[in-house]
Amino acid sequence: MARIEDDAALHAFVENRRAALFRSAYLLCGDRHEAEDLVQTTLVKVVLGGKRHGRLDNIEAYARKTLVNTHIAARRRFWRRERPYGELPDNAGEHAEADTGLMVRAALARLTARQRAVLVLRYWEDLSVQATAELLGMRESTVKSHTARGLTALRAVMTADMAEELV
Repeated sequence: MARIEDDAALHAFVENRRAALFRSAYLLCGDRHEAEDLVQTTLVKVVLGGKRHGRLDNIEAYARKTLVNTHIAARRRFWRRERPYGELPDNAGEHAEADTGLMVRAALARLTARQRAVLVLRYWEDLSVQATAELLGMRESTVKSHTARGLTALRAVMTADMAEELV
């Protein structure tokens, strides 16, 4: 557990964990720019929270919880989000691994915010059911049901996308 007691330790945490928070944010958002905004907002909240509370016992857990809660809150305010318009440019052929990554991220984007948060925390952050439940403020049974439903929806979308590619 990381304990934050002074500004130097808080600054070091921000510098060392920014990339990891960005990866999680990207999986939650599915968009690089939105993920950057989410990480920036999260880090501001973490720094202010660290100064307001004087000392945080587990800054890592506080930062992850702030990231997920900020993402979920932003999804609730759908009228405030920017909507991209226009066509994407044609790209050259990419590797199959890149295509699979794109398909997974697109499939994650179709899940509800809570299902997405549960799957990212459980399988990307490698948290236990109990830790995920504590972080999201829900019961363990709710985490398990969100995990099961999210994985079922993810498999269905991935299977449908793969079938479309074969046609």
